[in-house]
Amino acid sequence: MIVFGAIIPHSPLLIPSIGKDHRKKLNKTLKACEQLEEALYLAKPDTICMIAPHGVRYPDAFSINMVAKYTGSLKSFGDHATTVHAKSDYLLIDHIQRKLRTERVPFTLTSNEELEYGFTVPLLLLTKNLEHWKLIPVSPSDHNGPAHFEFGRHLKRVLHSDMRRVAVIASADLSHSLSNEAPAGDKPEGHAFDESIQIAISEGNVESIVKMAPELINDASQCGYRPIVTLLGAMDGMNTKTTILSYEAPFGVGYLTTKFDLK
Repeated sequence: MIVFGAIIPHSPLLIPSIGKDHRKKLNKTLKACEQLEEALYLAKPDTICMIAPHGVRYPDAFSINMVAKYTGSLKSFGDHATTVHAKSDYLLIDHIQRKLRTERVPFTLTSNEELEYGFTVPLLLLTKNLEHWKLIPVSPSDHNGPAHFEFGRHLKRVLHSDMRRVAVIASADLSHSLSNEAPAGDKPEGHAFDESIQIAISEGNVESIVKMAPELINDASQCGYRPIVTLLGAMDGMNTKTTILSYEAPFGVGYLTTKFDLK
């Protein structure tokens, strides 16, 4: 059953070895991540189902990485020492893939022991005190918002009917175009996208996120829309209280941290 939901950013700057002095500007996000870490620990998940936007991705199919065990590192950012290790919940992954194929959901399995940073950073932040947990790494497709929402609902039907305690987490940065120093420059669409996401989550207006204009999504230069919509699909119909713990964009990239309390 699903016992926890969250949105967390995946900036490598949140990790001490990478961020160094820059972490001072991410104080709100770091404090919010500490709150999420505590809440996740109290939820006692057996399995973390995480949706992250980078790495292997198929335009026309959703996918899950299925191997016996995973290793996440930050070596692409120059840190060869910091790692996170996880075992696969291969039985639950197999249950998911069988169910999705039966329901004719466009879906495939991949196989890679190395986790990219979109998984690695949140896992480093959230699992410091967890023991004996397993991982389901999910990747989105290039399909639209409604398709990802439906995919999330399909996931929910499997996860919430299982006896295992499952945390569903969207690894998601918002717009990368919020200042002149941002990776994609400063664009009005970036500000509009981040504001729209925050307002909709605060108001519980899921439909406005799912049906957001594709032009705004693309022009915002974001990477978190599809993981967030998938998470919202997994939370659909559940009695939740949603709390935005923090939002900031000190480097021109929007970092949103949100907790879904299941009642």
